[in-house]
Amino acid sequence: MLARHTQHKALQWLGRQLFNRNDPEAFFDPLLERINPMWVQEYTPARVEQIISETRDTKTLVLKPAGRWSGFRAGQHVNICVEVDGIRRNRTFSLSSSPLLWQEQGLVTLTIKRLPGGLVTNWIHDDLQSGAVIGMGEAFGDFLIPETSQPVLFIAGGSGITPVLSQLETMAASDYRAPVTLLYFVRTSDDVIAREKLLALEARYGALTLNIIATNESKEPRYLRDQDLDTVPGIKARQVYLCGPKGLMDLAQDLLYKRGFADADIHSTFFSAPSADLGNETLGGQVQFESSQLEVGSEGDATLLEIAEAAGLTPRYGCRMGICHQCSCRKTSGTVVNRLTGQASSPGEENVQLCISVPRGPVSLDL
Repeated sequence: MLARHTQHKALQWLGRQLFNRNDPEAFFDPLLERINPMWVQEYTPARVEQIISETRDTKTLVLKPAGRWSGFRAGQHVNICVEVDGIRRNRTFSLSSSPLLWQEQGLVTLTIKRLPGGLVTNWIHDDLQSGAVIGMGEAFGDFLIPETSQPVLFIAGGSGITPVLSQLETMAASDYRAPVTLLYFVRTSDDVIAREKLLALEARYGALTLNIIATNESKEPRYLRDQDLDTVPGIKARQVYLCGPKGLMDLAQDLLYKRGFADADIHSTFFSAPSADLGNETLGGQVQFESSQLEVGSEGDATLLEIAEAAGLTPRYGCRMGICHQCSCRKTSGTVVNRLTGQASSPGEENVQLCISVPRGPVSLDL
């Protein structure tokens, strides 16, 4: 471990002296990319082996990452890097396959829904072709199934089914014996993602109870209701996993809290960042980017990442939702407010996440 750490420090020093960068191995990436894109070092290259249409607005990418990729656990996310109109774009998606597919065949899947106006999702749907190579980061996230068998209830909506697919495949493969129920909400029966996979899982995995509910096939919208939870046997003993639109997750949490569920028994993951009510906060201030010798004034609830980008800086980021921590940066002074929780930081030196931190008064960053 020490030798490897020392070697990495030496490479960083060499890179700074010769190439003015901390990762000299990536200096040759432009050349390697022309020879073989799978040799690139700056990120893990992943070849698109297949593209599968799931619904009218959802596709599954079957990817083969380079062998150095570290793998993942069911329910985790990954950042991908694609080039759209000559600009590299990073986005976060959940892995929808079981880790066994990676372990046995070296493949993973991402199931991606087209978002209205979405720059990257539209490009993936319209322009990405089999045989292309995209970049992948390491997996992250703690939306993980229990390590020992406990009764589980999944409540998913729309594309929120993607991490649940990975989890259900894993539970079935590991003979997870405790009862598992999935309440899956979709707009119409044509919007069921991975329908055949779900039905096959239900058929072969005796512990699974599957209930697909269409919300927009009747005169009145059919949302989650208390009676749906009444159909789940032994619900009070369940660990509950929520993934989907904010409205569904808020409604589910409210119904669960009324039944006496504790926060420790409810596990959530988001496709867009929830926000705390910051209405009473006086936000904004002068933000000093020390390493760049730049100072910028801000007003309102703009995050440090948005402020940096507006000033022409290009800090590293991934999910932009406070999940992956790729945008973490050292704050040397000042106070920031966490957009997710509404909590204020200390005024001293500490690491903060640029994508969810809003300045409250003057702030200095080592950026």
